[in-house]
Amino acid sequence: MLRRLIKGWLTAGVMDEGVTQETWRGSPQGGVISPLLALVALHGLETTITSAFGSRDRPQVVAYADDFVVLHPTRAGVEKARRVAEEWLSGIGLRLKASKTRITHTRLAVDGPAGFGFLGFHVRRYVTGEFRPGSDGRKQPVIKTLIKPSKESIKRHHRAMRDIVRKRKTVPHEALISDLNPIIRGWSMYFRTVVSKKVFASCDYRLFSTLMHWAGRRHPKKTAGWVFAKYWRRGEQGRLEFAVPDGPRLAVHADTPIKRHVKVRGNASPFDGNLIYWAERLRTHPMTTSRTAILLRRQKGKCAYCRLLFTEADAIAVKQFRPPRWKGLTDLASMRAVHPHCHDKLHDTAAEAITANVAEVFTSRTT
Repeated sequence: MLRRLIKGWLTAGVMDEGVTQETWRGSPQGGVISPLLALVALHGLETTITSAFGSRDRPQVVAYADDFVVLHPTRAGVEKARRVAEEWLSGIGLRLKASKTRITHTRLAVDGPAGFGFLGFHVRRYVTGEFRPGSDGRKQPVIKTLIKPSKESIKRHHRAMRDIVRKRKTVPHEALISDLNPIIRGWSMYFRTVVSKKVFASCDYRLFSTLMHWAGRRHPKKTAGWVFAKYWRRGEQGRLEFAVPDGPRLAVHADTPIKRHVKVRGNASPFDGNLIYWAERLRTHPMTTSRTAILLRRQKGKCAYCRLLFTEADAIAVKQFRPPRWKGLTDLASMRAVHPHCHDKLHDTAAEAITANVAEVFTSRTT
């Protein structure tokens, strides 16, 4: 079954602007199967690198698809890990790409700028200016590791938003918002687990300038105040928003809350049967909303209907058991987290009860 699934992915073809092209060789660029097959092909590289060292000076290896990072306190350790990796890769007909492979220091500018980029992030250590007593009693500067969106990722994001605005000079207000919102939300959700608050605010500021230029071109004979009043509205919290009257509003980068990623424990797997661990982990998962996290904490990671533990692979639906007391859907006292199929069963049960009640009333009135 797995082989058929992989073959189907590889031979599915590529669709670009409604035109399908067959794939004769390899995996499509950006396809969902590419990182999976890369991890399968490179399985064993991490173990080979770490086993070449002793238990005290063992490096940390982080891999995703065909990209990996080796962290070690000394340069000699990094160079040794590089030799081990090159030897292992040569055995399967692969080699390191010279243009994308370098040795760097995470705090000092050695053989290039300090820090390194990985999967769109930039990792670097900074001296905070604070001091703590060391093992010898002397004060030592506090060094903190910060992970931020890389400059290249920020530039690509600005370019993507600017291109959307420039290509839609004559579209309605609402259409521009619907095209920008998925880009803004997707990029913000990807970088919400790292130090991104200032970057989010900077993105909103630059997008505001782009939108002001877009709106000014549409009404060249109107004043800036008139243009601003036409496209920006006061939201519920009194904040100015690029929005349609009684319609959608533009998503804001800074509204995305920062939610730290919690590393998976050791060799834990969703298929190891430890449902309690994965149910507990769902509470702090970056993709879990605050409302769902609160409900999972109250229900101890269990479905309110079938009482089974949620796993990371399960979808979670929120069921409103009675009308909210407050305006909107902020009354969590009447909400429960359930499986989608349990949610459907609850709806079917409620519909049957209403139908039976109506039939009973109709019979009594007829009698």
